[in-house]
Amino acid sequence: MSWQSTLACWFLRRQFRPRTLDPVIDVEHARALTAKRVWAPRVPRGWALREQYRPGDAPMRGEWLEPTAPSDAARAIPRRTILYLHGGGYYFCSPQSHRSLVFELARRASARTFSLDYRLAPEHRFPAALDDAVAAWRQLLTDGTPAGSIVIAGDSAGGGLALATLVALRDAGDPMPAGGVLFSPWTDLAATGDTIRSNDGRDPMFSGPAIARAAQVYLGDTAATHPHASPLYADLHGLPPLFMQAGDTEVLLDDTRRVANRAREAGVHVECEIWPEMPHVWQIFAPFIPEAGAALDKAAAFVNRVTSVRAAQPSSETSTV
Repeated sequence: MSWQSTLACWFLRRQFRPRTLDPVIDVEHARALTAKRVWAPRVPRGWALREQYRPGDAPMRGEWLEPTAPSDAARAIPRRTILYLHGGGYYFCSPQSHRSLVFELARRASARTFSLDYRLAPEHRFPAALDDAVAAWRQLLTDGTPAGSIVIAGDSAGGGLALATLVALRDAGDPMPAGGVLFSPWTDLAATGDTIRSNDGRDPMFSGPAIARAAQVYLGDTAATHPHASPLYADLHGLPPLFMQAGDTEVLLDDTRRVANRAREAGVHVECEIWPEMPHVWQIFAPFIPEAGAALDKAAAFVNRVTSVRAAQPSSETSTV
């Protein structure tokens, strides 16, 4: 465990976790703190950030990070796209708050990346975020992006949303992406995982009871076990390959482990990594934390593998709508 990750855990335990002990979630305060503390990383050299936040930009409201001049190496491999869904409990955070993670993942994967500004609860409860993610996927295909060149990725609530999007696309008969990347995904809004209790106090970011409280902000009257809200309870057959990472002290650790097991039982190829002593979504601390960069390198390698495999398949197997 690096000194940088030790420092990040200390900061989270001191500044963030106490807020999760409050019996009531203050949505506006969480949003204000996030907006205040957003770190604006530099756009990587050779890349351009294109923001789309005007009222008429839906369903592609958010921001693109795209290479400005493809290198020889980029021309030698199939073009790839990441559709990224940020975390934040479905009620706060934004593409701006997650730029450090998205920029590093895009750069390491040599993938143009769209970070979706989906609607947030409680103003827009379930299934608004899912509807926005599905609409963005369909727009990518309408714009000519091959389904097999796309990976859907996300962290925390966005990781759960990425998995729910895969399930919803399969249920609707849509073409499937090449794979899914899930960082510390929140997949069980019913908060039934054993680590909700066993890691309460070990997790530097969350208290265990905070998870069920946050779920209600998004769910409203929807059952916490609805498979499109909590994809842990979905039938996972027919999904593309999944890449998952979580820290072993997270209260949400079982949200990763149980999905990995159930997906494998359903015949899905799963790569699941449990990292020791890492906080929730430590990848967002890239490039400051060495373990964040190492984790993103592995995720980027997965993106490259699955998109290359799909690009090599006959066109009939990667058809788009």
